[in-house]
Parts: sequence; C-alpha cells; structure tokens
Amino acid sequence: MERPDPSAPAAPLFDEVTGALEALAAVLREEDDFRILLQHVCLQVRHAVPGVDEASVTLVTGEVPHTATATSAVVGELDGEQYRIGDGPCLEAMRGGKIVRTSVADALERWPGFAGAAREAGFGSFLAAPLVADEQFSGAVNCYGRQDDGFEEVEAQLLELYTAAVEAILRVYHRYLRARETSEHLRTALTSRAVIDQAKGMLMAIRQVDADDAFALLVEQSQRENVKLREVAERFVARVISGHVLPR
Repeated sequence: MERPDPSAPAAPLFDEVTGALEALAAVLREEDDFRILLQHVCLQVRHAVPGVDEASVTLVTGEVPHTATATSAVVGELDGEQYRIGDGPCLEAMRGGKIVRTSVADALERWPGFAGAAREAGFGSFLAAPLVADEQFSGAVNCYGRQDDGFEEVEAQLLELYTAAVEAILRVYHRYLRARETSEHLRTALTSRAVIDQAKGMLMAIRQVDADDAFALLVEQSQRENVKLREVAERFVARVISGHVLPR
C-alpha cells in the first residue's frame, strides 16, 4: 500500500483497517485452523498498515518465543535472531506491552545483530505491537518495511487498532475451541454411557442379575484386562449381537 500523507484525512486509513478485519472475520467463519487464521493476520496487516512489506506473528509457549507464521522466510529468520540474543524490538513490545517503532539505522546501536541482518535483507523500518488474547496466548505482530525513515506515528496507531481488534477475534476463536472441546467430551461421555448401559442390560437379561451386579461384572473385566470400561462394554455388545460365546 502507498504510504499516506501525514496531513491527509485519516478516514481512508481506518477504512483499510476495517477492510482487513472484515476479511479476517470472513476467514474465521470458514476456517478453524489456528495456523491459517494467524497466516491471514500477517497477510491482512499489510493491507491495514501502510508501509508494511512483510509481517510475522510471534507467540510465546511457556517463556519461549517462536514465530508462528510469517509472510516470508526471511522475516522469520530475522525474528529468530531476536530470540537468539534474547532482545530486540519484537521482544521489547511483548515485555513492555507497548508499540515499538524504529528505523533499522536507529536500531543498530541497541540491537546490532538484528538491525544488521535486517538491513542486509533490505529492510529499513520495524514496527511491532503486543498481541494478548488471554492468559494462555501472548505474542506480537511484527511489521517490516523497506523504507529507511521508519514508520509514522499514524501507522503505529493503525497497527495498534488492528491488533486490538485481532485480540478480540482471537478471544472469540478460543472460546469457540473450548466450547467445541467441551461438546466433544460430552458427546464421548454420552456415547460411552449409552454402550455401557446397553451392555448392562444384556448382562442382566442373560445372567439374570440386577443392574449393580451387571455393572460390577463389567468393571471386573475392565480391571482384569486393564482396558477402559467403554471398550469392554463395546466388545461385549458386539459379541452378543454376533452370537459368539459370552465372556465369563
């Protein structure tokens, strides 16, 4: 995207952010793969923020940062240089919880290894914003520009606006994943209960025992064979249906 005139009205710039977020929301409606969602965060930030040529997303697992996705391998390597030395604009944004914007020339004194590698790769500007969705998810959105004079304040504000909305989207995504996981656990539990009850009913009819004794027989076999109760029940039901000899 062509970089804006700082004196121009801000509305068209905010329209770009809105468009990028709408595109991201559309992806969320179609995809439930977290990696694909993060990849689109990288792709869309180039539309949302003028001057961004390449982008990446850093995530922290435990206390170890890693690049989850990037628009090119070279920026992933530049991120890795920061992780290797344990410092850099990306990590500073994460630790401080604030936007970091710098030119590569200005960064040479503070982070010579990273800045030198960035300059060699053809980048002159860097912009990073912390990204915190919940207590289990934190990281940063990292933006690389080829211009030598750094990013403008308005571009930093646009990135901050974009990442704030992305955080909200990711929170919704995480709630969806938790709800789906809960639903799957419930479905599994209900299926297990159904087959166990079916096996109990068959045992009650065949062995002429009550429900407690039938359940005890299943539990005994589960413990004896060291397999899950559901598996014992499924196997028992299958043997009854197939007409095979019943287990003792």
